[in-house]
Amino acid sequence: MTVSDFDQFRPPEPERRGRRFGKLRRKKRPGRTDGTAEMLMVPEVEFTSYYGRAIVKPPPWGPEIAAYLFLGGVAGGSGLLAYGAQLTGRELLCRNARLGAMAAVGIGGAALVKDLGRPDRFYNMLRTIKLTSPMSVGSWILAAYSGGMGLAAASEVDRLTGGRLPLGPLRRGLTVVEPVAGAASALLSPPLAAYTAVLLSDTANPTWNAAHRDLPFVFVSSASLAAGGLAMVTTPTRETGPARALAVMGVAGDLFATRYMESRMDPVTVEPLHQGRPGTLMRWSERLAVAGGLGALLLGRNRVAAAVSGVALLGASACTRFGVLEAGIASAKDPRYTVVPQRNRLNKRRAEGITDDSITTAN
Repeated sequence: MTVSDFDQFRPPEPERRGRRFGKLRRKKRPGRTDGTAEMLMVPEVEFTSYYGRAIVKPPPWGPEIAAYLFLGGVAGGSGLLAYGAQLTGRELLCRNARLGAMAAVGIGGAALVKDLGRPDRFYNMLRTIKLTSPMSVGSWILAAYSGGMGLAAASEVDRLTGGRLPLGPLRRGLTVVEPVAGAASALLSPPLAAYTAVLLSDTANPTWNAAHRDLPFVFVSSASLAAGGLAMVTTPTRETGPARALAVMGVAGDLFATRYMESRMDPVTVEPLHQGRPGTLMRWSERLAVAGGLGALLLGRNRVAAAVSGVALLGASACTRFGVLEAGIASAKDPRYTVVPQRNRLNKRRAEGITDDSITTAN
């Protein structure tokens, strides 16, 4: 035994209890008479991660990106509606749809640039093209659509002002390229409305990735009802027949595609779409879509009712985009939405006898 000058400052050690009759004394547990009962050796699982951080990093996207998703859908649907009006001779509907599409794509592009922080970041995305990147392909779709719709909208503004724009000899060339620009915009309208869904689902985000097969159909349907709603607000009822039809088809497609999408997702990854603020937005989206669709179908020839129905349809589309965006961000913040679906997929493969596709299922 060693001694030290500092032993006087050491606290006394507790008395050690020795053996009694050659056995260690054990503290008796209530309700236990022997050592054969099972004990809980591992506590209940809590879905946590290292240092309390999310397993999947949530995207730092705010309302600017949600607005871009919504306005991109409005622009895409309006471009297709404008081309249909161009072919059928509905000049007023064509003009309003083109101007609405150009306003939507302009404001949406500004919201995107604001989220990026600097305008040159969007320009840098156009320096190359990568077909496997939804962001790269989407940037080119947005730029090409904006160019075509810009030419068509400029021609409409020139006519609206009585030819007072200082175009000079360019006016004749603009008149020639206007039909081609309208057709090109219509060709790019469905990709513009759908590519943002591909952009969201092509990630490791639990809820977005689980919806990757059907989310583009939801976004395209939402874009259709939004474009029809905008035309019903801005255009007299004598020319809004195609807009009302597009709106009703969009409502039917949106309701069916959303329900079908949720039925094919893992039940756990669907939860963020039904809980909290995203759940509230998705419920209001359905209510506004049904109300606007019924208004367009039954009261679409009344100017006031058509305008109110159009506002409801625009609100439904906005709620869908905001709800999907916020649900995905919420699912990335909770480790449960990453761990449990992985476990469910693993158990499903094991039940199907697949044991050679990963380390965790190997024999």
